[in-house]
Amino acid sequence: MTLSREQRDTGFLIGVVALAIGPHLWRVPLWAAALALALLAWRAALAWRTKALPARWVLLLIAVAAAVGAKLSHGVLVGRASGLTLVSILLALKLLEMHGRRDAFVVFFLGFFLVLTQFLYSQALWVAAWTLLSVWGLLTALVLAQMPLGQPSLKIAAREAARTTAYGLPVMVLLFLLFPRIGPLWGVPSHTGSAGLSDEMSFGDVSTLALDERIALRLRPIEGRLPPPGQFYLRGRVLTVFDGQAWKPANAVAAPPEALVLSGGVLRYEMMLEPLRASVLPVLEHSPGQPGETWQLEGLTLQRSPDLSWVAPRPMTETLRVEAVAVPPSGVQRGPFDEHPSLRAARVLPPGLNPRMRDWSQALRARAGSDAAFVQAVLSHIRQSPFAYTLNPGVYGEFTPHGIDEFWFDRRLGFCEHYASAFVVALRNAGVPARVVTGYQGHDPEPQDGWTVVRNANAHAWAEYWLPGQGWLRADPTGAVAPERVERGLALIAPTGVLRGAIDAVNPTLWAGVRRLAEGLDLRWQAWVLDYKRDQQFKLLDDLGFDAPDWTALGQVAAGTIALLATMTLAWQRWQARRRDAWPQRLARVHASLLERGWPARPNEAPLRWAQAVREAGGPPAAAQALVELEAWRYGPEATPAEGWRERRREAARWRAWWRRWRQALKGSA
Repeated sequence: MTLSREQRDTGFLIGVVALAIGPHLWRVPLWAAALALALLAWRAALAWRTKALPARWVLLLIAVAAAVGAKLSHGVLVGRASGLTLVSILLALKLLEMHGRRDAFVVFFLGFFLVLTQFLYSQALWVAAWTLLSVWGLLTALVLAQMPLGQPSLKIAAREAARTTAYGLPVMVLLFLLFPRIGPLWGVPSHTGSAGLSDEMSFGDVSTLALDERIALRLRPIEGRLPPPGQFYLRGRVLTVFDGQAWKPANAVAAPPEALVLSGGVLRYEMMLEPLRASVLPVLEHSPGQPGETWQLEGLTLQRSPDLSWVAPRPMTETLRVEAVAVPPSGVQRGPFDEHPSLRAARVLPPGLNPRMRDWSQALRARAGSDAAFVQAVLSHIRQSPFAYTLNPGVYGEFTPHGIDEFWFDRRLGFCEHYASAFVVALRNAGVPARVVTGYQGHDPEPQDGWTVVRNANAHAWAEYWLPGQGWLRADPTGAVAPERVERGLALIAPTGVLRGAIDAVNPTLWAGVRRLAEGLDLRWQAWVLDYKRDQQFKLLDDLGFDAPDWTALGQVAAGTIALLATMTLAWQRWQARRRDAWPQRLARVHASLLERGWPARPNEAPLRWAQAVREAGGPPAAAQALVELEAWRYGPEATPAEGWRERRREAARWRAWWRRWRQALKGSA
């Protein structure tokens, strides 16, 4: 069956609209996604069967029902989520009301708007590629709508749409480079699907990330060397309050004196972070800064908390690029070094829970004789007892509130959060201040373009404890049961799926290579596009020779670039006009040469009529024959316009050869 022009164009437009709506289907309510797909299928069926479009009152009822559904689902009609739901449905609904070109233009404009809304949710590389494809499809449909006559092919329309897009690229690049970056306007989340550690921790929270191979952050040294894997700790949230099931941050307390004493060399490094669920910036241990200090970071003001974390006022759901400083553990002392009221919260446990752990800890502390010896005794107990490091320890505290007792004495199966929690509870039962710290430990063994990659699978939990005269010290009980996890800093290997298993069966290194390629492209997209902010704009001006880059300099560069583009555009248009007017100019030269000889010839006549005039005036036969050849060349059945530069060059050479013959023929008439 051969489709008519209308069927083909309508089907193509339906496909493009489906492409525009597709990524949003999982963001809108299920009923809205089903309704949008049903409307698209309905319109496709009508086009296939060449049936009439539904009455407007039917479409009005559907639109009202969609508005009511959006209000019930989202609570409001004005908002990002409800707006996305309505636009997705209205775009599909408008396809059922295309009675003219104006209706088609409404579909195009709604489609462009819907494509743009994707950047409200994600700015990933795949979104940019999908946007480019969607815009190209919409432009192709728009070109078809502007060609109402004949049967223009999709190939011709797509080529014209691509050419139009290419014409806009210089302006797009100019706006990207020079349009002022104003903080609040550019605070759009790069990925709404933020993952990683949160501001709290329960049993199983870290183990759920253990097989997540998505990148959490990247680092590269600027000055100094990164610590070895066994000392590669990115300190995140400090969790002090324990209710028997979950660990939470402590409320703000008075900053202890002598909170941080640093000595020795420093490491300066650059870090690119993916969106986080937490409101704490994970940084390498140990970063300078006393409690109360602030750090301005791309529109965020981080504050140094009393536990020496860098805390933001909200979760960091945007990609961030920062430069930070770290001091090796050997050059760090964290106070207070004497007893202080701030330590009281690090000794508190919920009353009545885990009695076996309490009795065991107090008995071991009595035998150890000192807090330092007791800490080492607990680590030795973990090392020598049949504990196992596993992702699937089961649920603790499901039938009893004494989850720590169940883990420590009965099952002894756990992940890093189980060991860190039990270790801290043991120390607190003995009166030793202790707390849980979450962050990242270790990294990929192979860097990517000089960047060290840390994945969500490197999420980790460890402990900090306090000793008089020494302050806060780090202890990682996971290293006692699974030393390879800490010493080598390697994440667990995720189980292979069907696709990955099939690829590994053919080429075991192919999957890793594909992943490295994809992550490398994402790294460049992140570094060159998403991280191009105001500082990078001013750095560009500095590279262009401006001594003190500011907004005035940015405006000067923008104005100069716009003027240059305008001049180049005008020059291009004149050159195109001259190229298109080549034949009129050539024919005008021939006509002028005829008048020089006194032969009657009118400028609006064809070369064949000029040849006849030459014969009637008794001119040379060679001149008349040359004009006949010119007629066949210009207006004959095989005459085709020269589109490409090679064709134009061959045509120009052919014209020069003809013109030489013509001049020779004219000499014969002298």
